[in-house]
Amino acid sequence: MVLVINTGSSSIKMALIDMPSEHLLAEGLADRLGEPEAALKWDIGGETQYVDLAAALHHSAMQHMLEVLFGRIDKDSIVAVGHRVVHGGERFIAPTLLDDSVIAGIESLSHLAPLHNPANLTGIRAAMGSLPAIPHIAVFDTAFHHAMPLHASMYAVPYHWYSEYGVRRYGFHGTSHHFVGLEAAAILGREFTDCRLLTAHLGNGCSATAIAGGVSVDTTMGITPLEGLVMGTRSGDVDPGLHAFVAGQSGQTLQEITDVLNRQSGLLGLSGRSNDMRILLQAAESGDERARLAVDIFCYRLAKSLASLAVALGHVDAIVFTGGIGEHASAIRTRTVMLLGVLGAALDEERNTQHGRHSQGYISQSGAVLPVLVIATNEEKMIARYVCNALSCEENLL
Repeated sequence: MVLVINTGSSSIKMALIDMPSEHLLAEGLADRLGEPEAALKWDIGGETQYVDLAAALHHSAMQHMLEVLFGRIDKDSIVAVGHRVVHGGERFIAPTLLDDSVIAGIESLSHLAPLHNPANLTGIRAAMGSLPAIPHIAVFDTAFHHAMPLHASMYAVPYHWYSEYGVRRYGFHGTSHHFVGLEAAAILGREFTDCRLLTAHLGNGCSATAIAGGVSVDTTMGITPLEGLVMGTRSGDVDPGLHAFVAGQSGQTLQEITDVLNRQSGLLGLSGRSNDMRILLQAAESGDERARLAVDIFCYRLAKSLASLAVALGHVDAIVFTGGIGEHASAIRTRTVMLLGVLGAALDEERNTQHGRHSQGYISQSGAVLPVLVIATNEEKMIARYVCNALSCEENLL
């Protein structure tokens, strides 16, 4: 069994997966860490258990999670732990066995992902302390994008910014894009390496990727997860001159402006109401013009980005929607695909309303020039595959 751990800034997710069957045995979530409402939920063997964590921080929450799990599961049955790490820079381009030098390397990249890598490291250290006798593998969000050609990954800035500071497009959500790409290839009845796909991971964080030859050849996120699509609280692409302009108008520091772009922009900033797409769609239906504007901008920017990513492929075999919004918001898929007629995309509204559940994931019209699919992502399962592949537990999992 492989234990998968995803440590965020205020949460820890865990999944226990039997490999190579990929059967989910248990899943847990500790959220709102550091707050009075901090709580833990475990689903193990069909039973749900709740624990009040009383403002626990990451290390304490990790101990609670493992205590609950090991009260039901034999600790010795876990053969490895897979850890999600957001930023691997150019050094970590594949799943990597964790040791002191790798941990130091991840720490050295924290300036590229200050909201993510430190939290990831907290989870890694706590888990390695509790399970010291088995391998711990780091799986990097950026790794799937490492093969992007230079013309896609480089910014048009002084070259020494890249050579000295590592300034380039890295991309994120790689585990999700890889997983749904593999699933799409299976649905299409083709080899993954023979497919040219556009994948859209849409949740509170959003990114789109062009996949060809089994790897990412371009993506929307950049040196940080702030670049690209409109997201829940992140602005996505803005004019690079915006920082200086707003600083001059408001007196805010560059860091304060960056924080606003990360935490108070996107759907939340546009609507003034919420970063939750479900709430905004309901509000737009009720006549809230700012909610409608936020939805319109979200869909327009998504369609525009997907169309531009098609340039990296030359020919598109399918568009894939995934993530919380991508899998469940049929209205967002409708509005986006309506703007992609130039690529030959057209939806079957009944299939779309059913989220492709009764049509093998297809939501496009039968015989459409460009298939459009909805595929549920499973990053935990993908991380478990990476772990097994890294440890040679099972061949040809990827």
